Amino acid sequence: MARQFDDLANKARDMGLMRRNAVIAVLSRKTDAQEVARALDGWRGAAGEADAIFTSLTRSAEAYADNATSPARAAIWKRLAQNVADTAGQFRQLRTASETQVAAISARDADAVEARNEEINRQQEVVLRGIDRGRDVLDEGIVAGQRAVQGVYESSRLSILGTLAACALLSILVTVLISRAVVRPLTTVMGFVERVGSGDLAGELPARGNDEIARLSRTLNAMVAGLAELARTNRAATADLNAAAAEIRASAQEQAASVEEQFAAVQETAATVDEITHSGAQITKRAGEVIATAKATAQTSRQGLRAVADTAKAMDAIREQAEAVAGNIVALSERTQAIGDIIETVNDISERTHLLALNAAIEAAAAGESGRSFAVVAAEMKQLADQAKAATVQVRGILGEIQRGINTSVMLTEEAVKRAATGKTRSDTTQRTIEEISARVEENVQTFQQIVASTNQQQLGIEQVMGALQNIRQASQQTAAGPREVEAAPANLTGLAQALRALAERYRH
Repeated sequence: MARQFDDLANKARDMGLMRRNAVIAVLSRKTDAQEVARALDGWRGAAGEADAIFTSLTRSAEAYADNATSPARAAIWKRLAQNVADTAGQFRQLRTASETQVAAISARDADAVEARNEEINRQQEVVLRGIDRGRDVLDEGIVAGQRAVQGVYESSRLSILGTLAACALLSILVTVLISRAVVRPLTTVMGFVERVGSGDLAGELPARGNDEIARLSRTLNAMVAGLAELARTNRAATADLNAAAAEIRASAQEQAASVEEQFAAVQETAATVDEITHSGAQITKRAGEVIATAKATAQTSRQGLRAVADTAKAMDAIREQAEAVAGNIVALSERTQAIGDIIETVNDISERTHLLALNAAIEAAAAGESGRSFAVVAAEMKQLADQAKAATVQVRGILGEIQRGINTSVMLTEEAVKRAATGKTRSDTTQRTIEEISARVEENVQTFQQIVASTNQQQLGIEQVMGALQNIRQASQQTAAGPREVEAAPANLTGLAQALRALAERYRH
């Protein structure tokens, strides 16, 4: 409430300051409308906050008056509530009057603003004095509360001192009773426990009554009787344990020797299987190389087979071409014979022409001067006949050479046809041989692939056997370690038995 009074006083002063600034701005006519509007908005906000603080102070004062711890404080809170209510009424009058002036400020009515200014200042002073009086009343309530608290403190201090004195006397009495009823019996029990701890099991505690100490004594007596029985049983069990440990140790030594022999045999078998594994890997590698070579051979055979087939086709083409050439040569020979017949005819014509020219010359000579032109014609005909005869002789020679060439070509063509047929027969034989070789190579490749597959399966089986031998070797190692541990266990049992015997000897009964 003190902070609220301070805030209320600050709000009231801020309201007066903002209102005076707005009044000065209107009267001086030097401030723009926006600045005046901002000042008036701030004044309205501060007025609303101040009104809310008055309401909160009134509710707080009335609540404290209803819950006061003394009539004096209740009267102070009521007086404070009345003061806040009166001041709130004065504040609302101030706010109403200020609203009228604010309206005049917004309208820039300087006369109206100045007319209301003195009255509003006086009302604001009244409100500020009311707030100060409320703060003074609140201070009186605080002082009254401090006096009440001081009285409560003094009465509480005396009560606490009396309570502490009573507690001290009660503590002394309880300590004496506990010493008689608990401490002395416990001292006896502790002495008995110390004797039991040192090994003396012959004593016994008195157990009279039904209190906690008596029940503890009976429990300790039963525990000591059990310890004595346990010591006797422990001595007999220790002797039996020593004998069993000796038998276990002898059996463990025999088992360890047998396991070591088994481990050595497994090691040798594993080495042999390892060598077989390496050999199988080399065999697989060599078989793979042979398969690669056989495949290359098969590929070469197939290529050779294709080449032989191409050669056979070429030989067939050569034979067909040779037969066609032979046919053409035979046809040419027949035509040369026809040319020979034509030449015979031309030769016969030239001889007749020569005879006709001779007869014409004779007739021209008989005709004398009138047959001279005819004699010239006859001479030309004779010359032409001679030339034709000479040309016929040359053509006949050429035809003879052509005929001889044709005959030679026919023989060569027939020889070529025979050789082409022979080459075709050999090509067919070579093709069949290469086909047989290719088939054999393919069979060999398949056989080697089957061998490699079998070798791989054997290799997998050997690897599985190797893995099993590794597992057997590890199991043998573990088994060999087990007898050694078992062999060490009897020694530990012997030591434990001796320790138990020594522990049992500590307790006397």
